[in-house]
Amino acid sequence: MIHPTAIIDKKAELDPTVTVEPNAVIGAGVKIGANTVVGANVVIQGNTEIGADNKIYPGAAIGLDPQDLKYKGAPTGLKIGDRNLIREFVTLNRATEEGEYTIIGNDNLLMAYVHVAHNCIIKDRVVIANSVSLAGHVQVDSKAVIGGMLGVHQFVRIGTMAMLGGMSRIERDVPPFMLVEGNPSRVRALNSVALKRNNFSPEEIKELKEAYRILYRSGLILDQALEKLSTMISNDKIKTLYEFMVASSTDSSRRGPIPGKKN
Repeated sequence: MIHPTAIIDKKAELDPTVTVEPNAVIGAGVKIGANTVVGANVVIQGNTEIGADNKIYPGAAIGLDPQDLKYKGAPTGLKIGDRNLIREFVTLNRATEEGEYTIIGNDNLLMAYVHVAHNCIIKDRVVIANSVSLAGHVQVDSKAVIGGMLGVHQFVRIGTMAMLGGMSRIERDVPPFMLVEGNPSRVRALNSVALKRNNFSPEEIKELKEAYRILYRSGLILDQALEKLSTMISNDKIKTLYEFMVASSTDSSRRGPIPGKKN
């Protein structure tokens, strides 16, 4: 299952069921779990841990040094979970400071030419379309969908079940359950399609629509909208949205939430 033209360092650890296709290069310290397929001309280096049942397509570059001038050669890492599809020419960089990791969760689809920079965290069941670039320290929560050919500013957080329209400029936090697009990007609507696909009840959807109206259509400034929203937390979905918005608007390490469109 290892092609004879593949180059695998003796200090790499591969499960016996791993497939390695022609001309792949796997360096010392790499660990790869059961049934993972490493495509032709893939390069995997550094302290990189890859779980089970992943498929890495030709030309991907996994676990190389971060593109960060602060990086001075410290032992940093990249962790990839299970059942991910990593398409052609994806680049996933290790973290910058000693002991830190870039983290990819489970069941994600990263399409061709996606770049995930140092210290990013991508949770589970995320879809990232072609030619998306995530700058350093970006976090993408589970079940988000990111459209093609867009850039995400460093330290931005993208909430669960958010959908980002292609070719947008994402320079601030994207609230959960929202549809965002544009340059500059704006919250355009509630991502109702995702809510239905994830089996939200009609009552939960109705309450999130009201939360969206308060945040983006009531004319209230953000502090006033959040104060009103705090009085209607009746389920964990509203709580998720409220807590995200509060953290985004008050945490000095965050970039603040993307605003809504003007009427």
